[in-house]
Amino acid sequence: MISARDVTKTYEAARPGAPVVQALCGVDLDVAVGESVALMGASGSGKSTLLYLLGGLDTPTSGSIEIAGRKLQEMNDTDLSAFRKTQLGFIFQFFHLLPTLNILENILLPGRLANLPENEMRARALSLLERVGLKGREESYPDTLSGGQQQRVALARALLTKPVLLLADEPTGNLDSANSAAVLALLGELVRENKTTLVVATHSIEAANLTQRIVRLKDGRIESL
Repeated sequence: MISARDVTKTYEAARPGAPVVQALCGVDLDVAVGESVALMGASGSGKSTLLYLLGGLDTPTSGSIEIAGRKLQEMNDTDLSAFRKTQLGFIFQFFHLLPTLNILENILLPGRLANLPENEMRARALSLLERVGLKGREESYPDTLSGGQQQRVALARALLTKPVLLLADEPTGNLDSANSAAVLALLGELVRENKTTLVVATHSIEAANLTQRIVRLKDGRIESL
């Protein structure tokens, strides 16, 4: 599913005289189809940078990334956007639900952006709402939900288009321990049911234990696979 080779990411100095930041230094990573992997490391280790590069949300300074047989560096912006819409799912720490859309509309958004069949997407969205325990809340708005409920909506949204790869950046970082446990259990169930490849960047050992393999990063390099 994922083949990353000699990936580097350098950020230019924020001001004259400030040092250049080398966020990733020659990273190689392979992830098999259906495998679940946790990226772990201290703040600044490069795990979130790597996750964003894998999702095509940023571009490496050098090196190559191939996802599901597609080389990200060979895609133009239009192709990359279409690839993200249909093949990738994203879960973020701060949910990123649109406050002006109700819960059902938030979940349907990826399908609508990708111009997928409305009836099919609506049926899947309602099924996912039931799976995440929010059946009957279709017309509620994000600000009426708890943090744990909002993250469950974000999980349903990420899985709407049946992505081949799900990327999660600190998915429980904004939740208390009880909600974290519930969201992690649900994430694990849905990933297994959908046979989705999962890569999660996390500080949480509980989240990491959800996965089959832990990749540890330190100072922009992979310390252990």
